[in-house]
Amino acid sequence: MSDGERGEGAPPSAPGGSGAPGAEEDRYGAAPDVPDPGPAPAGSGALRRVLRWVPFGRGRPLRARLATLAALTVALAVAASAAACWFLVRAQLVNSLDDSLRTTAVSPETVVDQVRSGQCTPPDTKAPNPFGATVQAVDEAGNSCVLVGEELDVTQDDTDVARRRSHESLHDAQSGDGADYRVHTTPVPGTSLAVSLARPLTETDESLNRLALFLAAVGGAGVLAAAGAGVVLARAGLRPVDRLTGAVEHVARTEDLTVRIPVEGDDEVARLSRSFNSMTEALASSRELQRQLIADAGHELRTPLTSLRTNVELLARSEETGRPLRPDDRRELLASLTAQMTELNTLIGDLRELAAPAPEQAARTGVVALHEAVERAVERVRLRAASVEVVARWQPWYVRAEPAGIERSVVNLLDNAIKFSPEGSTVEVSLDEGVLLVRDHGAGVAEEELPYVFDRFWRSPSARSMPGSGLGLSIVQRAVEQAGGEVRLRAAPGGGTEAVVRLPGAPIPPPGWTGAGEP
Repeated sequence: MSDGERGEGAPPSAPGGSGAPGAEEDRYGAAPDVPDPGPAPAGSGALRRVLRWVPFGRGRPLRARLATLAALTVALAVAASAAACWFLVRAQLVNSLDDSLRTTAVSPETVVDQVRSGQCTPPDTKAPNPFGATVQAVDEAGNSCVLVGEELDVTQDDTDVARRRSHESLHDAQSGDGADYRVHTTPVPGTSLAVSLARPLTETDESLNRLALFLAAVGGAGVLAAAGAGVVLARAGLRPVDRLTGAVEHVARTEDLTVRIPVEGDDEVARLSRSFNSMTEALASSRELQRQLIADAGHELRTPLTSLRTNVELLARSEETGRPLRPDDRRELLASLTAQMTELNTLIGDLRELAAPAPEQAARTGVVALHEAVERAVERVRLRAASVEVVARWQPWYVRAEPAGIERSVVNLLDNAIKFSPEGSTVEVSLDEGVLLVRDHGAGVAEEELPYVFDRFWRSPSARSMPGSGLGLSIVQRAVEQAGGEVRLRAAPGGGTEAVVRLPGAPIPPPGWTGAGEP
């Protein structure tokens, strides 16, 4: 037998082997579980927390909170970019200054001559010094001799160069009046001296200050522009949400389920709108079905209740007037009362079955031996259908369904076949590879009536005088579809009607199965 004939099943694993987890369950027509929506997308919780703690965020409209969040995000991005730009420019300026200091040479002879001559203090008439540079000699002991410019602090780096522990030094230093200088120290060949050439950082600091002001102005303008753009975008982006909110509020206020939201595009809001439209359409359909069920149930209940009331009033009038009914009439009346009570009880049971919620029935689902359910159903109908012979044959078949519901469906099909079978005829039942056939030899169902046979309370015009509520086949269809199968009626060759039920399953029970209805 092929996999397709076995429904969703797969061939059983070899003895001693084990299939994939859940494989045996799937073979018996297990209805697929509702997919788990899974965890929220990464960052969604963080976004909600940020929105919650945005300044003045609590209680503010979502549009204002989104605009504020956009402005804060842009402000952070601009601040980070401005800081990176400032530090990058500062590094470039300092590097340029260092290169200038490296390329500026100081004559060693001049340094040695001035130190030996004692001209460590600049004379009254100084040499031209357009860049405000400082030239300072440093010995191994850390003593300094200012040749040009201001006296600078001597650092360990300077003395290390004088002691020939390093070949040069680049660092910042301060003068006596607190001015910052960039210092380049190199050794003086042939001596134990080092010469420091320094230039003030005033030019660099002024350029950086102007850059900081410019970046602050541009960043502020960018934040204001981002806030305005955030407001515009929030309004445009939330406009579909406003429409959806208005529609939901309208439905909640008026209970008008005919409202539909125009769907534009294929984004998340469009998907939400489609889902809302589908939900309202399903609710409207459910309400219509409920209204129709109540109307049909009221119509069907009226007939047995009217008959019961008439018969009871007839009995009461007989007792009140003291004119007893004839024994034969009384027996007929009581038999009619019993039949009507039975019909009423059956109708109420069918209504309860159809009104039962799907989750409640799904909770009672288990693996069922369908051939055993067919056998029990055949035995039950044989007891009350002595005038019609029921011929049955079956092969083992195990399905996942609600035990009581699937057996009742088989009984309903058999009762329906017997009801329309003439006396002395045969009803044939077969179960082979998950296909259940129930065939009668009655007058059959007209071709134009076949599309309506599974509708609630629908009965063929030729069968309305027969007992029944018109709910039997509806119950069959619901139970079979909940088990993952399908059911239909068709004209049988040679006359009569044949019911065809296909249920996914397997010819062997799952491992560990111990009885009907057990998982």
